[in-house]
Amino acid sequence: MTRIICILLILTAFPALAEERLRTISVSGEGVVAAVPDMAELTIGVTREARRADEALDRVAEGVSAVFDILDAVGIESRDRRTTGLSLQPQRVRDDENSQRPRIVGYVASNEVTVRVRDLTKLGELITETVGDGANTMSGLRFSLADPAPIEEEARRQAVLEAKGKAELYADTAGVPLGPLLSISDGGNFRPRPGPLMAEMSMRTADAMPVAEGETEVRATVSMVYEIGG
Repeated sequence: MTRIICILLILTAFPALAEERLRTISVSGEGVVAAVPDMAELTIGVTREARRADEALDRVAEGVSAVFDILDAVGIESRDRRTTGLSLQPQRVRDDENSQRPRIVGYVASNEVTVRVRDLTKLGELITETVGDGANTMSGLRFSLADPAPIEEEARRQAVLEAKGKAELYADTAGVPLGPLLSISDGGNFRPRPGPLMAEMSMRTADAMPVAEGETEVRATVSMVYEIGG
């Protein structure tokens, strides 16, 4: 009798032990939204060589000043330009194979400026003008969205709808009723990714550089758990 009373007390304290294990359907969904980018970032550099370190730096400073003048003329504001690289390196050579210590014969100085272009119609002109008047390196062309929030929300909405559709399909195919949604977790957003890019440089023409921005994709994922109805 005492043993039966102990079992009843355990089941009363932990009712979940007396219940059948919850049956669930776990699904995931992904939403992808494409949009035409409206902003770009480009890194423009000036590199110069000279026999002396100060001469190399002075020549780079002149080149960067010319680049800044072009940025002003194109309408790039000060807040949309920042120095992202500044270096000065010695150039060394060995007089012969037996030389223990190479000697310095000159210096290479460089300065890189990353520019944010909010008006893409100015991008081709900016590339052409800066290369023609000071800059001799260019890298990191990246397109993006100035305000990605609406696109991210739409991607999340599509992810939820896809996951919900999967759950309904699985329940219907398995011949079981779909119960209430038990949990939902955000798998995160993939920030805007540039689509196909094209940048064809032609130093023989004074026309603005042709640049194609393509499309930018925003992705969102979600995981959802539904109860299987009784």
